[in-house]
Amino acid sequence: MTKTGASGGVYEPGEVDEPKRHCFAVLVANEPGVLARVVGLFSGRGYNIESLTVDEVNADDHFSRMTIVTRGTRSTIDQIAAQLLRLVPVRQVINLTQQGRSVETCIALVKVVTDVNKHDQAKDIGRKYAARVADTTDHAVIFELASDSQKIERFAAELSAIGAIEIARAGSVAIGCGDAMLGASPDLAHCHSP
Repeated sequence: MTKTGASGGVYEPGEVDEPKRHCFAVLVANEPGVLARVVGLFSGRGYNIESLTVDEVNADDHFSRMTIVTRGTRSTIDQIAAQLLRLVPVRQVINLTQQGRSVETCIALVKVVTDVNKHDQAKDIGRKYAARVADTTDHAVIFELASDSQKIERFAAELSAIGAIEIARAGSVAIGCGDAMLGASPDLAHCHSP
């Protein structure tokens, strides 16, 4: 039985369809214009992309993998998956969030500009967050950190207490846990909500 809420929307009892964060893995043909078509699909329908990364994963077959993080209601997320699959260069779409467990990380380069006598303090903070020192000069230390967004933000906040910081971040990359693989079968469809 469905009910009508105060806003006039229809929902199942005990179930509110609020926008939630979802992470998609998308296998595409590596050809000119593919990225523009995917981004155009999102912008043309008013969907926001919170994070987008793309790189070639199979040079022989010319396939690239996109990791797209977006937010939406269940119906919006299902529409996004279906519309992505309709794009000709898209070979496969998996909603990693709906599929189950996955591993997700972001890469960040964080530079702190500070006096040389504070370098040891900066490196101590880096060790605390398992950040690798990528470069050191008399006035700056650059760290590389692979982690979730919240940990990267905490790391940057701690470094900002000892100097000016600059951050360069790559978006999320994610991969599903278990034996299911993106690109394992050309006729594999995207995962639907349970």
